[in-house]
Order: sequence, then structure tokens, then C-alpha cells
Amino acid sequence: MNFRIRSEKETDIEAIEQITIAAFAGKSYSNQTEHLVVNALREAGALLLSLVAEIDRKVIGHVGFSSIRINKEDLHWYGLGPVSVSPEFQNQGVGSKLIAEGLKQIRETGAKGCVLEGSPNYYQRFGFKTYPELFYEGSPAPEYFMALPFYEDIPKGKVEFHSAFYVSS
Repeated sequence: MNFRIRSEKETDIEAIEQITIAAFAGKSYSNQTEHLVVNALREAGALLLSLVAEIDRKVIGHVGFSSIRINKEDLHWYGLGPVSVSPEFQNQGVGSKLIAEGLKQIRETGAKGCVLEGSPNYYQRFGFKTYPELFYEGSPAPEYFMALPFYEDIPKGKVEFHSAFYVSS
């Protein structure tokens, strides 16, 4: 499948919202507020990197990255997510390429690392793993909170995602 990845444009916002709703619909691990999270991050100016995948000018996927705090400090780490792919394009490498490109871009801007909450089976392929001394209290299980340090120095302490992650429907 031939698709390209590019930065989000204002004209993509509606498509990103619809893709995010569709991607998480019916998922038992989701409370179906991911589209609200993306919108709240954008409105707060906290969506520091927002990439879309497109085929023939049609947006088929999205990933967002935002800053996080560790022990209430900005240590130049990012949070990954949400990542969404239209259901008809899932399991075809779109999400993986969006994530890989996003990680490459944040690393090039000087980020020290990235964290996320998600399936270890999926995210370990990118190098994410658990670090017991770096934790997120909101995680349903510790193995679902993972980090990918870009350098050897791994901070210790409590991670806080942007407040937009705590929106409700």
C-alpha cells in the first residue's frame, strides 16, 4: 500500500476526529474519548507533533505527540498518542509507520525520550519497555506504561501526561 506521512493541516481536523472515533469504536480498553483528547491537546497548543497518513489526499491515519512532565518538571520527554488508523486500513503498517516517523521527528528536535500507555505486544517492536522507577499512576497495569529513552539517562519518578488526557465524554 502506498501512502505518505505529513504534518497535520487545519483542513485535516475533521478527518482526524472521524478516524479517531472509528478506530476506537467498540474497543474494550477505550472509553471512546480519544478524539476529545486530540482536540483538547490541539486547543491547548500541546499537540507538539501531529502527523497524518494519507492516500490520494484522503487522511487514513493520525498520531499525536505531546509534552509530559516527570516529577512536575519538563525534562524534554514526550507522550505518544493517541494513534488512530481508519478500520479499513488497520493491520497494514500505517500505524507503525506513523509511530516510527513521529519518534524520528521528536528525536531530531532534541527530545530525550517518549512514554506511552498501550499494549506491550505492539509497542515493544519500537523499543518501548517498562522501567519500574519511571511510572504513571493512571495505568491499569504497570506493564502497559512504557518508555523509550533516546539516551542512556532514564529519569526516575512520576509521569504526568497533559491535562487534555483526562477529558471525559
